[in-house]
Amino acid sequence: MGQIAWLGPHNPFPNPLIETDPDPSVPGLIAVSERIYPGQLARAYQSGIFPWYSENQPVLWWSPDPRMVLKPSAFKCSDSLRKMIRLFCQNTNSQIAVDADFGAVIRSCATSNRKDQDGTWITHEIMDAYADLHERGNAHSIAVIEDGQMTGGLYCVAFGGMVFGESMFSRKTNASKIALAALSAWCLQNEISMIDCQQETAHLLSLGVAPITRQAFLEQLQISLN
Repeated sequence: MGQIAWLGPHNPFPNPLIETDPDPSVPGLIAVSERIYPGQLARAYQSGIFPWYSENQPVLWWSPDPRMVLKPSAFKCSDSLRKMIRLFCQNTNSQIAVDADFGAVIRSCATSNRKDQDGTWITHEIMDAYADLHERGNAHSIAVIEDGQMTGGLYCVAFGGMVFGESMFSRKTNASKIALAALSAWCLQNEISMIDCQQETAHLLSLGVAPITRQAFLEQLQISLN
């Protein structure tokens, strides 16, 4: 059994292709740090690593195997969702807002009630770190607006030809699905070949998300960054 790296402000991340799962009892956990240091989040994503932890925990850095991804052209749109999107588009008081209010979207993701989940992993530290990425042009938000109210949305990270989906919220049935459909369309327009969805859920599987190996994901990431 190896030792999980404890990172200081200037330590590089382990290479997930070489130092995979240092502790097999915690598969996918690559490294730990006391906090998210300046510049660390950008380096993590470009290495295929993301943070996921709770308050009162150190920052846990992950690179799971397999990795759940969505090819934008493979987004599954059921007949009922297609009908809802059509009605949404016909409503002149509805709109999809990209990067209109990143802070409001991430706060909504943080405060949304989720089934079988107590609390949120989107801490104030997380919100500040992703807001910094947004200011640098590497984090984006999509909001679903209906009659002046934000009914759903998501935020994501983008480097090269890869988008990393982070969190969604929905205040109305299927609003988060509309947001993901909008993200898929945005990716197609911007020639982005893959959306990283990180973890497997029944909700994501129903929308076309599928697993690939960590190695395949990391190889595709490096191609997208060049």
